[in-house]
Amino acid sequence: MALKRPRHRKPIKPILPIRVLLKLVSSVMLIFDGFKCQRIGMEKLGKDEPCLILMNHSSFVDLEIAEAVMGPRPLNIICTTDGLLGKEWLMRLIGCIPTRKFVTDSVLVKDMVYALKTLKSSVLMYPEAGYSFDGTATVLPDVLGKCVKLLGVPVVMITTYGAYSKDPLYNNLQKRRVKVTAKVEYVLSPEEVGQKTAAEINEVIQQCFSFDNFKWQQENKVRIREKFRADFLNRLLYKCPSCLSEEHMHGDGIMISCGHCGKQYELTEFGHIKAVKGETEFSHIPDWYRWERECVRKEILEGVYHMELPVDICMLVNSKCIYRVGEGMLKHTMDGFHLTGCEGALDYIQKAKTSYTLNSDFYWYQLGDVIGIGDHNALYYCFPKTNKDVVAKARLATEEIYKMLHQEKSAKRSPVAEG
Repeated sequence: MALKRPRHRKPIKPILPIRVLLKLVSSVMLIFDGFKCQRIGMEKLGKDEPCLILMNHSSFVDLEIAEAVMGPRPLNIICTTDGLLGKEWLMRLIGCIPTRKFVTDSVLVKDMVYALKTLKSSVLMYPEAGYSFDGTATVLPDVLGKCVKLLGVPVVMITTYGAYSKDPLYNNLQKRRVKVTAKVEYVLSPEEVGQKTAAEINEVIQQCFSFDNFKWQQENKVRIREKFRADFLNRLLYKCPSCLSEEHMHGDGIMISCGHCGKQYELTEFGHIKAVKGETEFSHIPDWYRWERECVRKEILEGVYHMELPVDICMLVNSKCIYRVGEGMLKHTMDGFHLTGCEGALDYIQKAKTSYTLNSDFYWYQLGDVIGIGDHNALYYCFPKTNKDVVAKARLATEEIYKMLHQEKSAKRSPVAEG
């Protein structure tokens, strides 16, 4: 905490040779994925007209797709601060604008305005911020509509298909042979942005982010033959729908099974779940994940939700490196997160109303599953030391607790509640 914090630096507009190189390299890398792109209404966007590009966040190939379909148009890319570790000069040179995940950042908006208005560069943003766990859209921030109105530029949406199926987050970076495509669509003109309310803009964007990668796989009969397709699926499907145990699911090969009751399920080549024996409670992975969310919500409503686990702690305070600082305990309740450790030197509290979701990840930088919390002073990366799959549940609980607090706040303000 005593280390000097980096000073703020304005975004840099990538020079033409770098933009051409990024497009060329990205296009070549995507050739092996059989990449194709569909463009809808893009003739409305001027050749040199800056725009806000929104994109769903499915896998590590997302940036390659963005550069391939939008380059050599100058892009400033909103990225997480840990993406700059050890290579800040390079990441800024290609146009990256760093920000901290799920931490209120008013400076980021100023940087976006500077990039669009002064640099005349387009801005690429992944509004979900975190990768999708179950292949469906994650929670979007309520302030997105206000941000779009403030920027006042055209809005373009890039939707990927096959990127999640090729490299889902739970599968330990094991890539499958799946063709990747994208749809690039002109969504809102500056005039429409000016005419619509922030709430109406949010509705338009929510519709754009309505997708289901497993459903897409099934409807398009995309066959995934790899025998490791269910490896580590327990990270996502951590709760057994048969015996309700949460500590014994195991994904291996093409099977996910419960070590408590012995029930086994196959993840088929077309992305369905099928019980080896007995009833198939959920044949669709997003349905299973949605049921887990409902179970977490029930725990919260009943006042029994509580998570406490030993963790290894790393900290991020600058772009030089991530610092291993020791061990501790991470507690999560209705009040939020409480992290203690480092032989008594660390005591950090993050209230539940602070963020609408959680910075959590599987196999983060190949180190392990992680829960990330923090503020403008520091980010804390907590690596659970138990074998329990807690990362997905922690994200679900964070989102559900926030929604409940938000609903209570809205109810208190409403005239009906006051009456």
